[in-house]
Amino acid sequence: MYSQSISDIFFDLDHTLWDFERNSALTFQKIFHEAEIEVSLSKFLEVYVPLNLAFWKLYRENKINKTELRYQRLKTAFDSIGYEINDEVIDILSAAYITNLAAYNNLLPNTVEILDYLKPKYKLHIITNGFEEVQTRKLVNSNISGYFNQVINSEMAGVKKPNPEIFELALHKANARADRSLMVGDNIEADILGAKAVGFHALHFNAHNDPKHEHCVMIHDLREIKNYL
Repeated sequence: MYSQSISDIFFDLDHTLWDFERNSALTFQKIFHEAEIEVSLSKFLEVYVPLNLAFWKLYRENKINKTELRYQRLKTAFDSIGYEINDEVIDILSAAYITNLAAYNNLLPNTVEILDYLKPKYKLHIITNGFEEVQTRKLVNSNISGYFNQVINSEMAGVKKPNPEIFELALHKANARADRSLMVGDNIEADILGAKAVGFHALHFNAHNDPKHEHCVMIHDLREIKNYL
């Protein structure tokens, strides 16, 4: 479908290649144990996971900053399950979460298989809204950093997906053309619509059970990329 025209493939990282939810759960398990936070991890994650996505949306839209994101997602989750916790402990947990998160290296199913398949044929890159100090360690610790020519993050660009400037910076750094580039990501707004607005092709990796749409092809397993490239 795309194979004749594509030269560069840009991947999102979290929820697309790197198994954010699994690694995040392992991180909370560790830091709650160390801080003696006695809550049900499953009960906490049940409210935290959707809250985290909602706060990231606010962060993308510049309605909150990094510090507020890191504090509010924890504060709101603890409040939602009725667990009393003071701001000092939240700050400790927030810092510990960032420190420990990238130490876990679980990838989504078939990540290495599809990267091995694509690497000989295309130039591969990352475009992520994640924080620079964390994303670099995720790539290194999960042993996939070597697959990518360029890694562009929102702190480097000064803007976040779906802002066109981050995609334009990625094209510039990769020395690529938008009409010969494919964006693969899990977020319709940030990855798919953001990339298409700049002229990219797009593949939606449906990590969140989003409903069907007409924006681009939707896949549910990374191996499905082979059907199009």
